[in-house]
Amino acid sequence: MNGPSRPVRVLVVDDSALVRSLLTEILGSSAEITVVGAVADPYAARDAIKRLEPDVLTLDVEMPRMDGLTFLRNLMRLRPMPVVMVSSLTERGAQVTLDALELGAVDFVSKPKIDLKRGLEASGQDLVDRVLQASRARVARLDDRRPARIRTYRTTDSILAIGASTGGTEAIRQVLEAFPPDAPPTVVTQHIPGSFSTPFVERLDRSAAIRVKHAEDGEPALKGHAYFPPGEHHLRLVRSGARYLCRLDAGPPVNRHRPSVDVLFHSVAEAAGLNARAALLTGMGADGAEGLLAIRGAGGHTIAQDEESSVVWGMPGAAVARGAAIDVRPLHQIAAALLQADGASSTHNGVPNHGYA
Repeated sequence: MNGPSRPVRVLVVDDSALVRSLLTEILGSSAEITVVGAVADPYAARDAIKRLEPDVLTLDVEMPRMDGLTFLRNLMRLRPMPVVMVSSLTERGAQVTLDALELGAVDFVSKPKIDLKRGLEASGQDLVDRVLQASRARVARLDDRRPARIRTYRTTDSILAIGASTGGTEAIRQVLEAFPPDAPPTVVTQHIPGSFSTPFVERLDRSAAIRVKHAEDGEPALKGHAYFPPGEHHLRLVRSGARYLCRLDAGPPVNRHRPSVDVLFHSVAEAAGLNARAALLTGMGADGAEGLLAIRGAGGHTIAQDEESSVVWGMPGAAVARGAAIDVRPLHQIAAALLQADGASSTHNGVPNHGYA
């Protein structure tokens, strides 16, 4: 418990830079609170807790690499402390709220679903009051409670990612034409000369049930859409709160390619983690193999096209050799495998569970 003269030390944990900034400003406006840090995910939070010794955490549910409830469970077992959940999912009566409280969270605050900035500012005093009250709570270690039966929350929509090169224009066409109109947001990198990119994307848009288009920098990735980079640009996926956004850049070639599949896949691993489902299709070389391995390491479901159906088994073959592919499929099965794959793969390689993260 804090003495009367010492402000409550708060650590903000939220993957949205905007929310981190808003919460820091709102909480810091109180003379009774000092925001000692603001971090983007549970791994950074683990290190910040050790270094900064906060009195209270504000914690989001929707975060990359590890969701907030998994982190909360580990935290309450190993270093129990007052936690206030701040999420668009933590509404009164919602199952996620009940689960968070059962795991040991002291209180919850709902993020507004529209006009986030104005909504958070309007409820600022309520947030301050809840954090101050939480700082005085007596928090028990989770092992001292009855065992919490908490489901895993996949709190953001799945993302599909596809990469290809030699032979890939026809392979991608077959995959996208098999998608239903409400398929998850899909991001695609195909090695293709810039001058051919527009007619290729336009042709796919005419033949597929989903909308196929060139990505615009900063636009949200929506269901029923597939996004390609415009000529001579890398395409990346980023998270902003619970949304995925497309980002473009004309940076240096990677693996001698711009766009590069590795650039796309590494960004998908970071942004989507467990929610990612990726396929590496026919192509020469090894671009995309390391990125597919990163997606598998982040808990996503990874697929490589098999040798028999590939025009060139370079890229998918390199992925298989690295152990990056959970699944190896002929081309005609890949669309169904992407749509049916469980993003919370049991093979969670590459993301060690050290301490409470």
